[in-house]
Amino acid sequence: MILPAALLMLGVLTAVLGPRLLARADWPDREPVVALWAWQCVIAAVLLCCALSMTFSAAAAWRAVGGRVFATAPRAVVEAYTLGTAGLLAQTTAVTLASGGLWSAAMLVREVVRARARRRARRAELRVRAPLLPGEQANSERLVVLEGERPDAWWLPGTPPRLVVTTAALRRLKGRQLDAVLAHERGHAQARHDWLRHCSSALAGGFPQVPVFAAFRDEMHRLVELAADDMASRRFGRLTTALALVELNEDRGVFTTPGTHVPARVHRLLTPENRLTPAHRLRLTAVASLIPTIPVLIAVTPGLRALG
Repeated sequence: MILPAALLMLGVLTAVLGPRLLARADWPDREPVVALWAWQCVIAAVLLCCALSMTFSAAAAWRAVGGRVFATAPRAVVEAYTLGTAGLLAQTTAVTLASGGLWSAAMLVREVVRARARRRARRAELRVRAPLLPGEQANSERLVVLEGERPDAWWLPGTPPRLVVTTAALRRLKGRQLDAVLAHERGHAQARHDWLRHCSSALAGGFPQVPVFAAFRDEMHRLVELAADDMASRRFGRLTTALALVELNEDRGVFTTPGTHVPARVHRLLTPENRLTPAHRLRLTAVASLIPTIPVLIAVTPGLRALG
């Protein structure tokens, strides 16, 4: 049981230190795409630690499982993992972690089902409020304009995708501000940010007592907006994008309500910091990519030593 315990300890350590190190770093807001990748690598490492610990615990607890896990392994490798030396503790660990994995999958399925239900309802509303014009194909991507007193714009994923903007937004946004807003929404769609939101919300909702999953959800919702802001500002300028954000949100009270991200996004666009150099971004991406490989290296070390 030494290896499963070591993997669990590594998972806990990663869950504690990963968010703290990212919170103290000065580059995530400057490079939100790299920060998104780093967060995904941290969560992947935590989940991988749990999955590997479950596998080795189950292999140690039940010979049938161990036989399948090490079916083609040499005898020296099997002996290196000391299978069959643990009893109730290994069974409890395996069952607990397996239950957590099944619960995570169930929460993800629930999140996806709810998102699809919301999307179907909004599409049905769009069909009523903005029917297809004569000669327009139903499977083509299009910009949908809705009558509305509230300025708003959003991307509706699906097949085909829909980019929706209200008439109030058209009246309020000036010059290239509308183009910046549409580029922001297309940035979400191109990067598939909806899946990041689904996964992070599923983990946070399924395990509300685990701080790393709550932090992951909050940062995903924040960083995807920063990444989309950058995609829009690179095409239409930071000032134009910032003004578009103000025009869309000034009537919603977000500039007077504590805890909202819009004021910080506007300030970030108006007072930009220098981006990291490409080499620095590449190093950060490489370091983040190495995080999930650590539990794998720990898991295969006994086998490699036995073969050596």
